[in-house]
Amino acid sequence: MTVNLEVAEGVGTLRLDRPPMNALDVATQDRLKELAEEATRRDDVRAVVLYGGEKVFAAGADIKEMQAMDHTAMVLRARALQDSFTAVARIPKPVVAAVTGYALGGGCELALCADYRIAAEGAKLGQPEILLGLIPGAGGTRRLARLVGPSRAKDLIFTGRMVKADEALTLGLVDRVVPAGEVYAQAHAWAAKLAQGPALALRAAKEAVDTGLETDIETGLAVERTWFAGLFATEDRERGMRSFVEEGPGKAKFL
Repeated sequence: MTVNLEVAEGVGTLRLDRPPMNALDVATQDRLKELAEEATRRDDVRAVVLYGGEKVFAAGADIKEMQAMDHTAMVLRARALQDSFTAVARIPKPVVAAVTGYALGGGCELALCADYRIAAEGAKLGQPEILLGLIPGAGGTRRLARLVGPSRAKDLIFTGRMVKADEALTLGLVDRVVPAGEVYAQAHAWAAKLAQGPALALRAAKEAVDTGLETDIETGLAVERTWFAGLFATEDRERGMRSFVEEGPGKAKFL
């Protein structure tokens, strides 16, 4: 399989496995969607790590496969391409990308679907589609602009240039830069900590933030308000508040 889902201690690792560069061909895209939806459904998956291995995250689409497609073929495929990435972005649980080596084109777009990105010191990210006479087609124009702002996104998309990890950190494209050998361990630790948290409240927080970024402020506030009030009906809220009163902050156990 070109993508695998491995689950341990509440953390599901979505592992790309199409050596040597984890090129995202059609089969890999479809498998990614399938496993993202599985991770969404499974109660034993409480947080997710996106990982491509020690050497490379994903160097982009399979260009040879794309070269063989004409306009009609891509019209039929483009929606499925976006849907595979959207399935990852909509996993209603904390998702962290562990970025090693190259995360280019579709690989960068996949990392953008995560809630948090930890990159290796030697990682390189970018949207080089313009160099092929194209633009990002798996959500890059939307998610990159939302993450780093329109001017910075246009610079990266217009030039197609790669950025090293330190610049990516400055731009806000990644959130933490660590030695290459620590990327997966730190990403897994981030996910494992959140896997111990209140699952429904984390889901509510993610939906409220994401919806708020995509809509007007009144609609965003309505979503926040609905979730905030609704969480008062949960056992986790009762446990969290009781622990705070009796033991002090930060000591509640939610599993």
